[in-house]
Amino acid sequence: MATLICPEEHSPVTDAEAIRKACKGWGTDEKALISILGHRNASQRKIIRKTYEEMYNEDLMKRLESELSGHFEKAVYRWMLDPQERDAVILHVAIKEKSILDYTSIIELSCIYSPHDFLSVKCTYQARYKRSLEEDLAQHCSGELRKLLLSVVGTYRYAGDEIDVKLAKSEADVIYNAIKSKEFNHEEIVRIITTRSKTQLRATLNRYKDDYASSLTKYLRDDGEKTANAFLGALRTIIRCITYDPQAYYEKVIRRALMKSGTDEVSVTRVIVSRAENDLGVIKELYYKRNSVSLDHAISKHTSGDYMNFLLTLLGNQK
Repeated sequence: MATLICPEEHSPVTDAEAIRKACKGWGTDEKALISILGHRNASQRKIIRKTYEEMYNEDLMKRLESELSGHFEKAVYRWMLDPQERDAVILHVAIKEKSILDYTSIIELSCIYSPHDFLSVKCTYQARYKRSLEEDLAQHCSGELRKLLLSVVGTYRYAGDEIDVKLAKSEADVIYNAIKSKEFNHEEIVRIITTRSKTQLRATLNRYKDDYASSLTKYLRDDGEKTANAFLGALRTIIRCITYDPQAYYEKVIRRALMKSGTDEVSVTRVIVSRAENDLGVIKELYYKRNSVSLDHAISKHTSGDYMNFLLTLLGNQK
């Protein structure tokens, strides 16, 4: 259930003219930009970009980058991209534009998306940056974390619903024996977690919980070393992305992002911008059930200014 409110019909010429007017002069009319761009779906935004360039011989994306700033600019920029372009940018930023590699974004896309959809994102990444996702990922991380991430992004998982009950039992035992020996990075754990179909892996993890009276993630805890922390954190994230319903997973992401002492705007932007045309309405309902407060209220409390107004517009809260 989407939250985006947009007209069935619109004039891309009128929109382009209004955007041009909002960007001219000494100050940018951010409210006008939000009222237009925050109420247009992906196909409408694509037409607006094309129309604006034809009318003014200028790249709208570059113009918006120069006019806006901060988290508001980042949110608008990602919103204006085609969905696969947006995902490619998210991956690129996660890998190359931070001091510490953001494995969460990488795992979300590779594990929540269908194998076919994620392959399309990887193709878009390669076309945009002239390098493969695996190539950049291998360059910017190392050790056991690199092995894990390369395996998870490089595997085209089988997407069927078949379950091999005997295999689930045997692989649950394999995982248990490795965990019991504290071999968290055991090659068999990595193989099972990163290559099995989602359906088969869920069966294995359920069998593990039934046989050993605990979820696997309970035992995947930090052992005090920084590299191990990243590896175990990534492993837990993979399991959550595969075992949770996507909406429940994203609700947890945004809840944690808003609960931090300093709001994690990167995660907030990623969830709202990427899900507004898909299932953000369901995520909002889950957030309210879990926290007894609306997501709109939480966004109003933890963000501010044009950034807040834009997010609330995507949440369907502002006309």
